[in-house]
Amino acid sequence: MKSLWRWIWLCVLALLALQLYFVGRIAAMAVVAPQSTAFERSEAWRVVTEKGELRWRQQWVDYAQISDHLKRAVIASEDDGFSQHDGVDWEALENAWAKNAKAEQRAEQKKTTKPPKIVGGSTITQQLAKNLFLSGERTLMRKGQEFVLTLLLEQLLSKRRILEIYLNSVEWGEGVFGAEAAAQHYFRKPASKLSAYEAARLAVMLPRPKYFEKVPNSGYLANRAGTIVARMSDAQLP
Repeated sequence: MKSLWRWIWLCVLALLALQLYFVGRIAAMAVVAPQSTAFERSEAWRVVTEKGELRWRQQWVDYAQISDHLKRAVIASEDDGFSQHDGVDWEALENAWAKNAKAEQRAEQKKTTKPPKIVGGSTITQQLAKNLFLSGERTLMRKGQEFVLTLLLEQLLSKRRILEIYLNSVEWGEGVFGAEAAAQHYFRKPASKLSAYEAARLAVMLPRPKYFEKVPNSGYLANRAGTIVARMSDAQLP
């Protein structure tokens, strides 16, 4: 019994040490830009393993050097309550869970082997927390750690800094990370010069960047971008 309690206490201490490590890393991000994210490192390893070479586009640019059109487009498309919530949009999360449950139920009724389409309810802060530190696996433990990291990001960083880091590290294609690399890759211009429609197209790509990179003339991409342009004026910037 003593050895069991000793093992439990060691696990608790290790968990606390991990959280303190995260606190230190996030606090440092208030003044120092992260060199890479966990997602970027995993993608780099995947590309090198599969293709034997690494083509990488990424360049950090300050918040002021990113077009306000892109900031508004990403907020309108990904998280329209970004400036108001505390890191988690509970209503959006509840709606996503309900939709996913219905999708799984329909898949079971049809007895299909094709996995149901999963709808996400994550905020920009949650996406950043996952990209910075976590793997892509879907487990309760990983989701719990994501919530903790999300709260830490919101407490230790400003909304402006969170959005700045997100826009500089999010994936926009195979080996394309950050707003500057995306603007150069797709439009041959700096991120500061993106038009409203160009910004909206980039924002719409975010859930499936590798897919839309291969189908740039997608009708859905064009139509959805038009919808986002119409919503951008309501997006509140931090």
